[in-house]
Amino acid sequence: MKPSLPANVVPYRRTPEFTAETTPAGLRRDHSTRAGTWGRIVVLAGTLRYEIAGSDDAQLLDCETPGIIEPEVLHKVTPSADARFYVEFLR
Repeated sequence: MKPSLPANVVPYRRTPEFTAETTPAGLRRDHSTRAGTWGRIVVLAGTLRYEIAGSDDAQLLDCETPGIIEPEVLHKVTPSADARFYVEFLR
């Protein structure tokens, strides 16, 4: 089952828009959010492979399928060549 955002979280920050060329190396390797911080990956174009560390179940995100990042869960992303996306942080 895919996680969903709790009803009581609100956005407080957002990354710039990234492409395959501008995606930071840190997002391409395992990393996590802080305790109490959720994330929403919003894909504007192309696709983004979202992988949770230790799981064989990768999600393919697109314009209609955002990714939900749970607090403190190790994850990484791999953008398609035509990907454009940003990450919104909520708490």
